[in-house]
Amino acid sequence: MYTKDQGLYVAHGPNGPISICGKMANRHGLIAGATGTGKTVTLQVLAETFSQAGVPCFMADMKGDLSGISQTGAMSGFIEKRCAEFGITSPEFGSCPVRFFDVFGEQGHPMRTTVSNMGPQLLSRLLQLNETQEGILNIVFRIADDKGLLLIDMKDLRSMLNYVAENAKMYTAAYGNITAQSVGAIQRALLTLENQGADKFFAEPSFDIYDLLQCEQGKGVMNVLAADKLMLQPKLYSTFLLWLLSELYAQLPEVGDMELPKLVFFFDEAHMLFDETSKALVDKIEQVVRLIRSKGVGVYFVTQSPTDIPEEILGQLGNRVQHALRAFTPKDQKAVKTAAETFRENPSFKTADAIMELGTGEALVSFLDEKGAPSMVERAKILFPLSQIGAVTEGQRGQIINQSRLYGKYDKIVDRESAFEVLLAEAEAAQKAEQEAAEAAAAEEAAAKETKTKKGSKGNGLLKGIFGAVVGAVVTSVTSSIGTEVSKKVTGKKSKTTAKDIAGKAVGSAARTATRQITRSVLGNLIK
Repeated sequence: MYTKDQGLYVAHGPNGPISICGKMANRHGLIAGATGTGKTVTLQVLAETFSQAGVPCFMADMKGDLSGISQTGAMSGFIEKRCAEFGITSPEFGSCPVRFFDVFGEQGHPMRTTVSNMGPQLLSRLLQLNETQEGILNIVFRIADDKGLLLIDMKDLRSMLNYVAENAKMYTAAYGNITAQSVGAIQRALLTLENQGADKFFAEPSFDIYDLLQCEQGKGVMNVLAADKLMLQPKLYSTFLLWLLSELYAQLPEVGDMELPKLVFFFDEAHMLFDETSKALVDKIEQVVRLIRSKGVGVYFVTQSPTDIPEEILGQLGNRVQHALRAFTPKDQKAVKTAAETFRENPSFKTADAIMELGTGEALVSFLDEKGAPSMVERAKILFPLSQIGAVTEGQRGQIINQSRLYGKYDKIVDRESAFEVLLAEAEAAQKAEQEAAEAAAAEEAAAKETKTKKGSKGNGLLKGIFGAVVGAVVTSVTSSIGTEVSKKVTGKKSKTTAKDIAGKAVGSAARTATRQITRSVLGNLIK
């Protein structure tokens, strides 16, 4: 609940209202506690308080419960009891302006980014690559940059991986060793990611983070991410939120400490961010958390125990709400002790004992004062939400989505020319050039054969002409000789020679003459 007199009023302690100092709200915070102790309601109270002050928020909705912040709350027995305890006579129930988002585009506006914007480091974490595979992915991104190729979606990255693998020898000297085995491992990891639905996340139009920094009618817009399905893919969930946080850090200008932050970012199930995370990435997260406050952004981690957060980052979280923890095992007892040690002690009670005694809706609270120093821990009761507690109906959700100013902005995927199209065109051009070269070579070979065949045909024609002439001469000569001999013998007296004998002799003589002529003719042509 936000009022000018009480500021960001979120809890009520023995000494009255407890508020977050607006100037220190960008110094980050922690909401911790066991399951069922009231963390989600506390998150809703903080978010709607910021909204009333004109500060937009981003939060992940794990079970759909936070969607109720879009509807006006109503009086109940629990709230009536709290009003009596807090001295509130007539609570002003109301709703907050809400925009629903969904990485898969099913329960809200799609939230997408490109492969290039994600970068090799976050993508390697998402794909769970080892150090060698991450190195090759860095090479692929570098080659794409050098060639001026855009990596927008999964097919772009796949095409680029294939291209680098096929041309590994060409790039090894300049970029390092590229093995087919490592490229294959990356391809398999991409396939697994696509089967989980992550291919819908990498596309254009890419999400504009300035759409998170909106107000309507003086209230900060509550940007609620539907995370019930996303939670089934922990790596995708945590990497997506880390990318979003990194984009805020990269794009927002420096503003220093403001009266109120520009945006408050709630990171629910924060332990997922650090599970199986490399030291290099934890260092990057620490850097972002430490520096993003100068951009006017406050980050609030929501998790079960402070031990879920690395100490380097835990030390950056100045505003804390600790709900009850259960100490059934030595590990649980250690977590309670660690949580107690993160607070500035209050002589009125033992912090460790109080953590285990807290009821639902109760918490240990410590916020930074105007000078940035942590206040003494107090045992308090969290304020009740003025908006609806619980999920909205599908009809209500759909109506809010359709009436949103962002409706239609991100719904349709735009597939412009990128690495896939460019490399495909290059491959087709190379294939066409190779085919044309093969056809030209075949045509040249055919032409050579044809020339050789023509020369042979010319020689054969000449011989045929010679033989034709000879045969004709033979026939003429034979015919003439036969006629002459027959005439002579027929007219002679007492001749015993028949016409058949005369014809045989004539043919033999003519053949011998023809043979001599052919031989001379052929030899003469060969000599020529």
